[in-house]
Amino acid sequence: MIMKNTLLAGFARLDITPPLGIGIAGYYVERKAEGILDPLECSALAVSDGDNTRVIISIDTCGGAGTKYYTSAREAAAKSTGISSDGVFISSTHTHTGPYWGERDSEIEKRYTEFLIGRMADAACLAVKDMKPAKLGIGAGTAHNIAFIRRYVMKDGRIRTNPGVNNPDIVRPVGDVDESVGVMRFTRDDGPEIVLLNFGCHPDVVGGNLISADWPGFARRTVERSLDNVRCIFLNGAEGDVNHVNVHPKGGDLNGMFMDFDDVSRGYPHSRHMGNVVAAAALQAYEKVEWRDVSRVGGKIMTLTLPSNLPTKEQLVSAREIASLHRAGRDKDIPFEAMELTTVVAEAERMLRLENGPESFAMPLSSLFIGDTAFIGIPGEPFGGIGKALKQADGWAMVLPCCITNGYEGYFPMKDSYDEGGYEARSSIYAAGAAERIIEEGLKLLSEIRKDI
Repeated sequence: MIMKNTLLAGFARLDITPPLGIGIAGYYVERKAEGILDPLECSALAVSDGDNTRVIISIDTCGGAGTKYYTSAREAAAKSTGISSDGVFISSTHTHTGPYWGERDSEIEKRYTEFLIGRMADAACLAVKDMKPAKLGIGAGTAHNIAFIRRYVMKDGRIRTNPGVNNPDIVRPVGDVDESVGVMRFTRDDGPEIVLLNFGCHPDVVGGNLISADWPGFARRTVERSLDNVRCIFLNGAEGDVNHVNVHPKGGDLNGMFMDFDDVSRGYPHSRHMGNVVAAAALQAYEKVEWRDVSRVGGKIMTLTLPSNLPTKEQLVSAREIASLHRAGRDKDIPFEAMELTTVVAEAERMLRLENGPESFAMPLSSLFIGDTAFIGIPGEPFGGIGKALKQADGWAMVLPCCITNGYEGYFPMKDSYDEGGYEARSSIYAAGAAERIIEEGLKLLSEIRKDI
């Protein structure tokens, strides 16, 4: 049977830069926004087959807000567009110079949460109104030498996250990084083209107390400057164990960078460099995409229940002491430094959070397809192994895994990581095996929605 292309696509973008004084997410260190390096944005891509409409929303935030706030945002976007809330796919870029939203009680953050949810609803509405006949092309480029596994085997046999640049005790990384950049190109009969990018790496490059979209913002802007009449939307991939830190730099690798408090090399110029490299990978694929006819758009959200990473009574004794010292501003009295300090503090906070349960957590696993290209959204930070496994789903021309989608519930490390140690597994609220369950159920979900094409 000859497939007829019925695809419609629309785009919208709104500014979501927060006010100064708002809390900046991440690091287990209190930070307040003191200035703005570049604006934060909400980008929306609406797609339809003429009968079924879906909206993909990308927001420049760290994530932070729990699933209930993403659900409220999906419901607001659904109300503004007239589509089902299950048809709204909200993904955070995970910039570490973005604001808290949803999860705090301060007045400034409450107001920003209301503002952000309203902005997402407006962007969704505008994107749907912008829909025009479109054609979809897919491809991939490669972003070399900007993303690195951040977990390392040390000479003493331990596994450390971010052990420091040029640390002589590093033996090897735990795993291999995925350098592929997924690219979707939407040409339209009337209106700007739309380019969607997917790449997995922590946007934790800038540091400090100034608001920035980090390298995803640079990537979008570079694509739009390089191509005529194009709009770009970015979705972060499986980045839970991946960041920008090259622990064995050569030549000019550290240009534009400084050594931050946690032994991580950071710098705004390096953020620009990473954005340029990701954009260049998109340009590798742009002219040579494979055109696909689209006659169906759809997707589904399922609820997955995962067991909790509960502490023992003995562990809680130490956790209370560490958390008490940290909350009192006495980190110098905790016998760890840099990333190891962050690890024990995060672990202690996880244990105290789960002191009285629950035994398990329910979380959304979200899917969306545009023809034979699929998105699978995970409400937190999946390890690269999850992304690689989901990309191998049968029957799809391309699968794009997306982190922090329709919720934020922390890290999803591979099972081996719990025995190995490191920041991610020690801070995760999920018991060992959560990543493997996500792979299993994600592949089932992708197989199920494949029947709807």
